[in-house]
Amino acid sequence: MEEFFKSIIIEKSMLLDILLAIFLGFAIGFEREITNKWAGLRTHMLVCLGSCIFTLLSIHAFPVFAHSPQADPARIAAQILTGIGFIGGGTVLRHGYSIYGLTTAATLWITASIGMACGCGYTSLALVCTVLAVGTLVLIRIFEKQYLHKGTKNPRKFKVSFYANSDTADEVYSVIVDKFKSIFEINKKVSSSKEDLMKISFKLDLFDKNPVQALHKELNNIEGIESLSIQEIYD
Repeated sequence: MEEFFKSIIIEKSMLLDILLAIFLGFAIGFEREITNKWAGLRTHMLVCLGSCIFTLLSIHAFPVFAHSPQADPARIAAQILTGIGFIGGGTVLRHGYSIYGLTTAATLWITASIGMACGCGYTSLALVCTVLAVGTLVLIRIFEKQYLHKGTKNPRKFKVSFYANSDTADEVYSVIVDKFKSIFEINKKVSSSKEDLMKISFKLDLFDKNPVQALHKELNNIEGIESLSIQEIYD
């Protein structure tokens, strides 16, 4: 009878750890969900829950071997890191020169660690780490948008096409080359529809926060440009 009541107490404590893991996974997943990331609420909740359960099993599921010289209660929990590596790798995508999903992979990693902390009974540690994780995601994003939007990590490629009068086309061409230092391709040819017009097109990398608006504003200051077209290029 004593063992029966003891098992009930353990199960209640496990239930609290599991519920806390689901809640904390929800907190991190909610931030990912509202920012429209591939891994959102359900993924983070399940990762945190699964990590918690595996940790609980690692601690409590093998009492027969608890006092064995070969016992290693962390053996199952240690494999969580390997599993999260596979899941996190699936969220990382490469698109041209840009890489997406690294932050989401990191949130899955920290979510797994929070689930493990819940499973070990370190409630305060799990709560503090969740607050720090969500705070990092929200506050640092605001900081990046305000001060780091011209960073060189994720350049965006654009193709610009426009027509100019044949008399001023050479001058416009020179202004474009001098003005935009990130051009990597530029062409000039006679319009197929009107011989008095020259078609100029060029491709360039942009790092601005609002690249289309910034590019349009710059080109509007150049005289002789007609029928402007700006298009983003996806490799």
